[in-house]
Amino acid sequence: MQHGPAVRRRKLGAELRALRTLAELTSGDAARLVGWHQSKVSRIETGTSGVKPADVRLLLDAYGVADTQLRDLLLVLAGSDDGDGRHHWWHAYRGVLPPTYRDFISLESQASAMRTLETTVVPGLLQTPEYARAVTRAAVDGLAEDRLDTLVEVRLARQDVLRAEPPLELNAVLDEAVLRREVGGPGVMTRQLFRLVEAARLPQVRLQVLPFAAGAHIGVTGPFVIFSFSHTSDLDVVVLDHLTSSLYLERKEDLEAYTEAFNALRIHALSPQESLDYIAGIADGA
Repeated sequence: MQHGPAVRRRKLGAELRALRTLAELTSGDAARLVGWHQSKVSRIETGTSGVKPADVRLLLDAYGVADTQLRDLLLVLAGSDDGDGRHHWWHAYRGVLPPTYRDFISLESQASAMRTLETTVVPGLLQTPEYARAVTRAAVDGLAEDRLDTLVEVRLARQDVLRAEPPLELNAVLDEAVLRREVGGPGVMTRQLFRLVEAARLPQVRLQVLPFAAGAHIGVTGPFVIFSFSHTSDLDVVVLDHLTSSLYLERKEDLEAYTEAFNALRIHALSPQESLDYIAGIADGA
C-alpha cells in the first residue's frame, strides 16, 4: 500500500523497463544512448528515484516509442505539466488542490476505464453543480466561498473525461444510501437523481444500484475506485479515499481482490435497466 507519488514512480519504472526490453536494449545500452550512467537507468526502472519528464522523453525516444497516448500517460506519471505538449488543466489549480487530489485527477484523465463503488455520495463525474457544492461544503468545514467555487469548478472540469474521444468508460455501483441521502435539500437532490437517469443512458456509463434489500455485502468496508489503462494492465491501480489522504494499491493480488469484489457487487446489484427505472422512481417520488 503506497501513496500516489511512490506508486507512480514504481509503475513508470516498470513500464520503462518493459519498453527497453521490447526495444532489445540492455540498461547499459539505454544509458549510452542518452548519455547517462547505467545506475541512473536502474534507479529509474526500480522506482527508487524520481525521474524528470524530460528524461522520460529521452528514454522514450531512445526506445522508439511513437504511440502518443502511451507517451502522454508516462509523462503524466512523471509529473509532466504538458504531456507531449498538451496542457493538463489541473495544474492551473496547483495552489488549491492537495497533491493526492491532483494525483487522482491525473490518473482519471489518462485512464480508459473506471470502476467505482460508492456508498455515500454520487460519483464526482456525475454530480450536478448544486450537488457538488453541497457535498464540498459539508466535507470541508469553514470553507471560504471563493475556494468553494474553485473546488466545484474543478469537480465539474473533471467530468470532461466522459465527453472526451474516446470517452472514459465509467462502471459504477451505487449503494441505495447514495440515492436516499438528501444532499443540499429536496430540490437539489431531485435534480441530481434526474441527472443520474440521463447519465445512465449514455453508452459510456453503466450504473447499477445495490438496493437495501440486498442486505450486507462486501462493499460495506467502504468505497473504492479501480482505474484501468488501455495500453497495459500493469498500470492499473486501486484508490481508497480517506479523510486526509488517498491510498493506492498496486499489487496484482490487491487488484485481483478488488476486481473480484466489484464483480460480486455487480451480480448482487440491480441490472442497468432496473437501476435506471429504480432511480427514476425515487426521483419521481421525491
